[in-house]
Amino acid sequence: MDKKEQIQMIQEDFKNAQSVLTAIGDETRQIILLVLMESDCKSGMRVGEITAKTHLSRPAVSHQLKILKDTGIVRMREEGAKNYYYINVSAKLNLLKKLVLDIEHLILS
Repeated sequence: MDKKEQIQMIQEDFKNAQSVLTAIGDETRQIILLVLMESDCKSGMRVGEITAKTHLSRPAVSHQLKILKDTGIVRMREEGAKNYYYINVSAKLNLLKKLVLDIEHLILS
């Protein structure tokens, strides 16, 4: 693959990863993601727990979680009336990995 084709592929990678890049680019959402990473990622955390650890308001946490959920970075698991949020290791995060690897390949080739 020549350099022009690699650049086109990276341009497509950027386009595909745009929503994820936007979502994780916000400092408040980064704080929430870090708190979720500190927890048991499999069981997840409730909004109140995230609020306590981040010192953000409950509405702010809920709003930011909705953005992360809509992007596919975070998922929600329901247990009765309780909602637990956790990081979704998904194709969305793999888009970032592909972008970085393609850039690295271009630079090192």
